[in-house]
Amino acid sequence: MVELDEKLADLQGVDTDSPLISVRIFSGNRFLNDDQQEQLKEMIRKKQNLLVEEIESNIITKTEAKRIIDEQEVTSVATVVRSGQVLEVPGDLLLIGDVNPGGTVRAAGNIFIMGSLKGIAHAGYTGRNEAVIVASFMTPSQLRISDCISRAPDQYEKEEHHQMECAYIDGRHQIVIDRLQVLKHLRPNITRLKGGLYNG
Repeated sequence: MVELDEKLADLQGVDTDSPLISVRIFSGNRFLNDDQQEQLKEMIRKKQNLLVEEIESNIITKTEAKRIIDEQEVTSVATVVRSGQVLEVPGDLLLIGDVNPGGTVRAAGNIFIMGSLKGIAHAGYTGRNEAVIVASFMTPSQLRISDCISRAPDQYEKEEHHQMECAYIDGRHQIVIDRLQVLKHLRPNITRLKGGLYNG
């Protein structure tokens, strides 16, 4: 704080009519709690024409680290989600079973269903637009990805589909249902396979 005060003292006398200068604070490997961050912001605010845009650090809390790990985990569940039931996970969901009409599955990440999706699926509920929904039989009552909502097209009520399909948000911010094969081109980072695939 003393060093920062000395550096800021050099800026005294800046023209008050000049526009606000947005600054970022890089704290490196120093952990700053909320009170300490507010003290820094307040000190900088007192100087003319300075506004703190953000404070960046290489350090995160254990709670934050656990949240990041949870969001990257794949939770596997073997069950049938029946009407009135809600299955929610903090990362990706791999459901081995069906989602019946009236049932709901929610995931902060992607949703992969090895079975029929006849109920509601909400992927990326924390705001991840790149999340996808995959199902062996895609006949949902409603699809949601991030803040986008889509009802299944009418043909799904009449036709029986026999191939795995995926749903994703396209460039127009609309939910699109397509063949599973397009996924590797649309979301090349979706795979987390360690090692390699060999012929032999």
